[in-house]
Amino acid sequence: MNEATHKLFALMSSYLNHAPDLIQSSEIAEVMQSGVTAEYAFKLLLAAKFGLDIAGHTQDKATFNTYFHHMIHQLNPDDYAQDPYYRNIRFPEARIGASELKYETYQPYEGFVCNDILFTPDGSQIPQIGFFTSEFRYPAVLEQGRIWMTITPNEIETMKEPIAGAFGRVLTFGLGLGYYAYMVSEKENVDNVTIVEINEDVIHLFSQYILPQFRHREKIRIIHADAFDFARTLLGTNSYDYVFTDLWHDVSDGIALYLQMKQVESQHPGTPFSYWIEKSIQCYL
Repeated sequence: MNEATHKLFALMSSYLNHAPDLIQSSEIAEVMQSGVTAEYAFKLLLAAKFGLDIAGHTQDKATFNTYFHHMIHQLNPDDYAQDPYYRNIRFPEARIGASELKYETYQPYEGFVCNDILFTPDGSQIPQIGFFTSEFRYPAVLEQGRIWMTITPNEIETMKEPIAGAFGRVLTFGLGLGYYAYMVSEKENVDNVTIVEINEDVIHLFSQYILPQFRHREKIRIIHADAFDFARTLLGTNSYDYVFTDLWHDVSDGIALYLQMKQVESQHPGTPFSYWIEKSIQCYL
């Protein structure tokens, strides 16, 4: 990761973690009076708030052109309303133990990670940031009041490849809200889906409120176990055609778990493994 990319990642991390509502609707409206789109207005405002002088500083202008045009995306809520999981699964407010199931929202112009890191032909690594112009609801599981599991545009976009690749007998490490399990269970070439999950409260929430809504719930089997204990003792004794791992909240807690699972993968050379946000994790290795 070069110096410019490292600086941008640091700024973006601070923005997303501490002030995702940095851009206000009134500011967007004011900039749009010059005739630009909401997306371009967002890019200009975010660059200015990051301290970039794109009019008077050559390097800042180059950073803006290299990164911001490929980094910021205005998302259309209708695109996600048509997602089969969003369309068919409903979420009551419910709590079991420390786990709470509910809807959360993105506010207008609130920034969030919307896809895996983009690698450009020249070697640049560009984070993918999205926003909506209106309020957007998404399902979430909170652990002791902290958002832990969600189904947002980020999950939807970053799981497209491992969903497309799944076939036969599928094993997934990590349950979440069951998005991956639901989507692959809908595939005709998937026979069954085994889910390994350590959080018993999450299993109960899923089994009681979400799984009954699956059209092919007969394909789903849930095992309450630690992923690595299962991998060490049972993975070799069962036959799986495809393995997907989603055990982390984000890159910050994913690197060590990813490397540990890659060691498991090396012991099963005949089985394809895939990993949630793998490209983003690899940027930090």
